[in-house]
Amino acid sequence: MEIIPEGRHFRLVHESELPEILVTLERYLPESLKFHQTIKTYLNDRIWDFKFYVAKDWPEKPIILHFPGCTLTPYNNIYQAFGIFCPSAQIEHVDLMRTEDVLIDWQKPLYLNFTHIAIMNRLDDFYSKIGLMERLSGDIYVCNKLNTDLELDPLPDDAEMRLLTLDNVQGIHDLYPANEIECVKLFDILVRVLPGLGIFRKDTNELAAWMVHSYYGAMFSMQTRPDYRRMGYGIRLAKALTQLVIERGYTPFVVIRPHNDASRNLYTKLGYVKAYETCRVRMTPDCYEDSTVGTISNTSYAKFPPLPQANDDDECVVQLRRVKQVPGESQTVDDEGIEDMLAEKCDISNDEARERKTTTDEGIGEDK
Repeated sequence: MEIIPEGRHFRLVHESELPEILVTLERYLPESLKFHQTIKTYLNDRIWDFKFYVAKDWPEKPIILHFPGCTLTPYNNIYQAFGIFCPSAQIEHVDLMRTEDVLIDWQKPLYLNFTHIAIMNRLDDFYSKIGLMERLSGDIYVCNKLNTDLELDPLPDDAEMRLLTLDNVQGIHDLYPANEIECVKLFDILVRVLPGLGIFRKDTNELAAWMVHSYYGAMFSMQTRPDYRRMGYGIRLAKALTQLVIERGYTPFVVIRPHNDASRNLYTKLGYVKAYETCRVRMTPDCYEDSTVGTISNTSYAKFPPLPQANDDDECVVQLRRVKQVPGESQTVDDEGIEDMLAEKCDISNDEARERKTTTDEGIGEDK
């Protein structure tokens, strides 16, 4: 599709500017980590073709966008899914988005992947007047120093850990909980270019558990098949992949649901510490009526996806207009700490869900 060279308040960044932009973003770490690592991965590994935009007054107004925000976008329109960073100390610059009507059509559904909670709250201040913002929260945990002293029992004799291959791509994508927003092609590239590890059964070569390094720097898609849970595979994968990510010059981080105590305990053992809260958001304007919204196929011309759908035991989290969250009850996870956040679903299709208030930790809104 045609790339827009300039918005009302933003301009397209030339690739030669990105190294200097990285330096600027380093001033705002750890808040800028996800955006910083996205640019770094783009420069080093060119996983996906992102378009970056900065405020026309950058760096005095340190707000930056990238399109698309995920690799499957509605109707193949990269401008309906975006990433955004602005330091919370200068959060007023997010108000530029209110009148940014060149890059963004606020009359269409929009999707934002994991974004700092302060930014989302600021966006909600004006978006709540024109549409519905649905959130799922996730906390960013960062590993600045891997706990190499942590001793783990060896794998059983019938299992081995090794790099993922292209033969594993389709199966991984099929079971990836957010495969409605990330395409098969992405996983093909990730396995070719970035570290990805799996634990396999030696006798059948069955893939029992896996984890990959993503295009935005995080370690994501850690999953264990149900028959192999509670066997310690998760922490082995996380430790090994963390080490590989560090060796490649990246800062490992993960996104953990606030109530996922098992996952938080796993990563804390490895040296991860909480940096900040984020949420993943779907925005639907009040004026938008389309019976196809909420359906998506795994093609380049997908329609806008719903937030993931819930199991009966999962907590449903819906952010409606100016509904503020209140502390919720902790919930345990029946696994070994595998980050399975994206599998937690939220049914937004019925009136009951749209009326429901949210409950989250520390008054922060919820979900990459």
